Amino acid sequence: MSKDYGAAGLVALFPPQANTTVEAELGVLLEPDVSPVVSRLTCYDDDSRTRLVGYFNNLGAAVRALDTARPALGLFACTGSTYLVGLTEEDRAFAELAFPVVSAARAVLTALDTLHARRIALVSPYPAWLTDACVAFWRSQDREILAVRSPAGDRTDTRRIYALGARDALKEVRALESAAADAVVISGTGMPSLGAIACARSSVPVLSSSLCLGWVARQRMVGAACDANSLEAWLAPTSAWRARLAARFPHALEID
Repeated sequence: MSKDYGAAGLVALFPPQANTTVEAELGVLLEPDVSPVVSRLTCYDDDSRTRLVGYFNNLGAAVRALDTARPALGLFACTGSTYLVGLTEEDRAFAELAFPVVSAARAVLTALDTLHARRIALVSPYPAWLTDACVAFWRSQDREILAVRSPAGDRTDTRRIYALGARDALKEVRALESAAADAVVISGTGMPSLGAIACARSSVPVLSSSLCLGWVARQRMVGAACDANSLEAWLAPTSAWRARLAARFPHALEID
């Protein structure tokens, strides 16, 4: 690949086919001179559960669609798929790919482990059955779920998530302030989260799937550990991604 765009490396993004959030948020979170290349996860079934499993099963096709592009790292940006198939099956499938891939769920888990966060509160934009799968997943990772909040509205189809905004996420984050959690997790990559995190002013860390993917990608691309110091800097009010968000998407911060 040309070094004009991507002197610091190429990262592959794998978002669900209708997701209009991942490219925007990862474009903000990835460091300057890291170039993203996108290959969409596809499944055309009308049933949300079937679609999510289909996205996972079709990851190999999304990788092949990159043809001769050779990313240093891939980001599987569909948390709901992992909730359904589990980390063991995910690890097995990812090990067969041509380059390393990290999932959104694995990135959030890495951040929670780094924070020693065992008691968490969840913002879930999902249908009830997928929220149940989300809760079950985090309990299987030895997390205590203190509270769950979902934005108002019809959540029956997972694609309705893409109509939500950071204001919706912020409202639910603030409603969880009394939960006494070690961290608040905004689940999923479809509901915009960066503006909500930037405006939350929470006393506990607020994480999202995209925020954690960006952190893991940043550390991997510079060959550094995903440790407490790097995560503290990533979550800080002075973190560089917040300035990039304000410059690229100022409207995302007009929610407070």
